[in-house]
Amino acid sequence: MDSNKFQLHEAVREGRIQVVEWLLNENQKSALVKDDDGRLPIHWAAAFNRFQVVELLAASKNFDPDTEDASGWTPLMIAASLKDGAGDAVINLLLRKGADVTIKSNAGQNALHFASSKSNISTVRTLLANKCSARVKDIRGQLPLHRAAAVGSVPIVKLLLEEGKSPVNATDGDGFTALHHAIAEGNGDTAIFLLKSGAEPGKRDNDGKLAIDLVPDFKVKQYILQTAEREGIDLSESC
Repeated sequence: MDSNKFQLHEAVREGRIQVVEWLLNENQKSALVKDDDGRLPIHWAAAFNRFQVVELLAASKNFDPDTEDASGWTPLMIAASLKDGAGDAVINLLLRKGADVTIKSNAGQNALHFASSKSNISTVRTLLANKCSARVKDIRGQLPLHRAAAVGSVPIVKLLLEEGKSPVNATDGDGFTALHHAIAEGNGDTAIFLLKSGAEPGKRDNDGKLAIDLVPDFKVKQYILQTAEREGIDLSESC
């Protein structure tokens, strides 16, 4: 990588705000240069959660909040993928600048897929409030709900179902429902919540397997079966 050519990118990643200001004053067009990863400085500012840098870049008259990197990721998607909702301030700024929540990456994911995968409940709530759809499937056929179930986030599953109107029994490319994902990852509490929310235990994946067939160990299976019985959930179709 040409370090001189990508000085601004480096300064952004390192959070050297004064250097960023100087480089932008010297050449505003440097903010529009893509590096070898297909990323502009704004992508790195979002990735490293450099809020002050994002503010600087967003103040430019040529700023595009929806610019995509080589993977089709927008700054909004990148910020949504940060752990513990760390990118929320950046997301709110990008939304104020008109960021489009309907854009999908090259893999067909929208920002909700990324936020759900990282259990970022505050981010999910913000995205839903700004009309980011929970009903979009990526190229693997997965909804944000599938990702939330796989990581075992009951609060996000609840939000996606109730506020996002996500279909609870939708299948992905492997025929997995959210229930399949939850049980396969050993997320008993999430599985129970899905069952209480209408998940069908009798649905089979492309290999003919029920969700309960994918349970990773006996303890998880026992927890699901015992809790379901106590909650009055009928699992007869899955046994």
